[in-house]
Amino acid sequence: MAVKIRLARGGAKKRPYYRIVVADARAPRDGRYIEKVGTHNPLLPKDHADRVNLVEDRIKFWLEQGALPTDRVARFLDAAGLFKREASNNPNKGKPGAKALERAEEKAAKITAAAEAAEAAKAAPAEEAPVEEAPVEEASAEETSA
Repeated sequence: MAVKIRLARGGAKKRPYYRIVVADARAPRDGRYIEKVGTHNPLLPKDHADRVNLVEDRIKFWLEQGALPTDRVARFLDAAGLFKREASNNPNKGKPGAKALERAEEKAAKITAAAEAAEAAKAAPAEEAPVEEAPVEEASAEETSA
């Protein structure tokens, strides 16, 4: 029989409260369990003493019998010093997806195009501005004399 140390959810809607239980791996999440070995209240602050309560001697017993904790329970047991949990390494987790990469490339292309257009606009009016000013002044001088 495969035995797991896992969380069984209780509490009201949107007010979770978990029992840390030893159960057969085939049993339902909130169903029948062998023994209750602790509690977890996620609504309490992380530094609160009653957030996680463990019955350490029973957990040690079940670990010796071959019970495997789930990932979340393994975190609690590692913090209590009862179980050594290897840190998981997922190097692809922080990488953006394909669509995000496409959007980033499009945005970069727009920015470079806008920068080039701005540089071209700065260079063109500086050269053309004196040429345009002369006819405007002549036109205004003709209007005033007429």
